[in-house]
Amino acid sequence: MLHGSKTQPVRKENELALACAEMRMVRWIYGLRQIDRYSKVVLRVKLGLDEDIISMLRRNRLRWYGHV
Repeated sequence: MLHGSKTQPVRKENELALACAEMRMVRWIYGLRQIDRYSKVVLRVKLGLDEDIISMLRRNRLRWYGHV
């Protein structure tokens, strides 16, 4: 999902879409539906994800700026 995100500008709408897609994928991994009402934090801890997609995106962009 983050391919090519190092150089492309990201708007708030894009960040929201990425966050929603990430949570859909996490729910799909566990076989849950949106109406099951599990907390994002609980699901992320169970899966072993330390940071969310937005912070990974920012970290990758900063790493890219360090190379340029």
